[in-house]
Amino acid sequence: METYKYEKIRNVAIMGHGGAGKTTLVEAMAYTTGITTRQGKVEEGNTISDYDKEETKRQFSIHTAVVPVIWEDTKINLLDTPGYFDFVGEVEEAVSACDAAVIVVSGKKGVEVGTRKAWDMCEKYKIPRMFFVTDMDDDNASFRAVIDRLTELYGKRIAPFHSPIRENEKFVGFVNVVKMAGRKFTKLSDYEECAIPDYSMEYVNKYREVLMDAVAETSEELMEKYFEGEEFTVQEISTALRSSVIDCSIVPVLMGSGLNAQGNNMLLQAIEKYFPSPNKCVITGINAKTGATFAADYDANKQMTAKVFKTIADPFIGKFSLIKVCSGVLKADDTIYNVQQETEEKLSRLYVLRGKEQIEVKELYAGDIGAIGKLANTQTGDTLATKANPVTFDPPKTSEPYEYKAYQAKNKGDDDKVSQALAKLMEEDKTLKVVNDVENHQTLLYGIGEQHLEIAVSKVLQRYKAEIELKEPRVAYRETIRKKATSEYKYKKQSGGHGQYGHVIIDFEPSGDLETPYVFAENVFGGAVPKNFFPAVEKGIADSVEAGPLAGYPVVGIKATLTGGSYHDVDSSEMAFKTATVQAFKQGVMDATPILLEPIATIRVVAPERFTGDIMGDLNKRRGRVLGMSSLHNRKQEIVAEIPMSALPGYSTDLRAMTVGIGEYSYEFDRYEPAPSDVQAKVAAANEGK
Repeated sequence: METYKYEKIRNVAIMGHGGAGKTTLVEAMAYTTGITTRQGKVEEGNTISDYDKEETKRQFSIHTAVVPVIWEDTKINLLDTPGYFDFVGEVEEAVSACDAAVIVVSGKKGVEVGTRKAWDMCEKYKIPRMFFVTDMDDDNASFRAVIDRLTELYGKRIAPFHSPIRENEKFVGFVNVVKMAGRKFTKLSDYEECAIPDYSMEYVNKYREVLMDAVAETSEELMEKYFEGEEFTVQEISTALRSSVIDCSIVPVLMGSGLNAQGNNMLLQAIEKYFPSPNKCVITGINAKTGATFAADYDANKQMTAKVFKTIADPFIGKFSLIKVCSGVLKADDTIYNVQQETEEKLSRLYVLRGKEQIEVKELYAGDIGAIGKLANTQTGDTLATKANPVTFDPPKTSEPYEYKAYQAKNKGDDDKVSQALAKLMEEDKTLKVVNDVENHQTLLYGIGEQHLEIAVSKVLQRYKAEIELKEPRVAYRETIRKKATSEYKYKKQSGGHGQYGHVIIDFEPSGDLETPYVFAENVFGGAVPKNFFPAVEKGIADSVEAGPLAGYPVVGIKATLTGGSYHDVDSSEMAFKTATVQAFKQGVMDATPILLEPIATIRVVAPERFTGDIMGDLNKRRGRVLGMSSLHNRKQEIVAEIPMSALPGYSTDLRAMTVGIGEYSYEFDRYEPAPSDVQAKVAAANEGK
């Protein structure tokens, strides 16, 4: 592949709702630009983007795939992102490397939740975008309905560049609203000029007026010309629209059919014409050595820097670090310095990936996207530079995973195999996390949603031949006491020769500090228990609080005071006093009104106002207590509540069902508090005999 400089590069994320037609559109663009000789189909599992076995099996995208295409003399790096919300981390990584986005909307299904989420992400990262309405070949597709809904949501920023032409109810072409000319498809995206149908004029004129208003607002000179009734030149319109698209004040809407590869040429042309090249964008880093700001700004004349925005760790195609060159020129034989890991490596090969295809290149200019294979210590978010100029860039910000399940290897002896497999998955997926819960003797797998966890388990089996079982996590309950009780236990054992003798009297009472398991004190008079046995008594308390007598959970907030006992000159030992203490503890805690403490989290749920009633009702069912509500932008509400941690597993799925996928949540542990009697009884019964 040729080397392209930043003026001739466009980096574009393809975003939208799951099933909207993103992968089909990318495949169509690859086909019409001659990258492939046959247009693949998602249903047949032969597209460039969806090459992973899980993707072909499930028929939807799980990972972001890079598909560079050449349009005329411009290289367009298309990053085909997943539309399903469980894989939002992949989208976030792609957006961190892109300079613009195409949001795909199905003309048949209309504006969906994923459409709005894609828009919100573009707003968050302030990147230019355009909509492409696909499925226009479907009889039920309505371009007008999509425009009306987008305008309702985003106002005057929505600018239709096209209007459909239909003959005998079939989609055959479009009106170019910018040039006020009809286009009729001949073969694929090729077209011939045609007259604008009379039935189209009402909406064409309406869309044209929106465009001209936007053009007039770009400068005083054009505004004056507009008010005087003068027509803008094609050049004036084109220049004004480009600047408005780049500053996000206008969002073009184009149309076509991914399945029939119609409209791709116009989309590619619009990407080249209206989206910024990397050198029009700003990126700054920090010199790790001096602390000075480094304005990389995709300038090829500066020292080389690059950021790793994604990792592929697939056993079949190998490990690749996907990079975006932020400044300078990266050459295939360079020695690079990983600033975060403080390691230096000599490169032997440099690639451009097209799906799973690896295309070797000699160099990559600032602004381009490529890949380096087998970097041992490099992770997503690392910066590659030179030792003389150790610059770091901000890593991609990925969503925090909150859904979790306990897991274990299905087959004994596979623990190491499973651990290594999950470590590989976490290399390429920053929204997957493993937490070792030592207290509850379980290992937890965190993800964005239940489907995310299910697919992770499937990947471990398919890629690494290890089986994992997911199960409901054990909740980190605690036990404590509510009143004071005195317990006495005499441990006496005679078995010939030296026997065992330990006798303790201990007061148990609440300490008032639930952060500390126990406080030990002694108040023994007259040497009833010699001081040299005090450590053994405390050791007995320390061992006992690890698993309480009520349900086997750790005991907290307890004060144990040794007040008396007795000993034997020959038979008493540390072991005997420790054993006596353990038995006294069990009896004393049960006499001191033991209770179960449950962990409480503070949860924040953000969703449109219309769902607040359902959300609050559901939180009440989960024994949640709503603390307050506050209004956010875009008519959304944030609900803050306290909720038992035991009610959180599966919440991501339920919240999506309640809010048609729009709702988002986060939580953090807050404190422990007494569990209701029914919960206490249920937990105690479940753990009886354990």
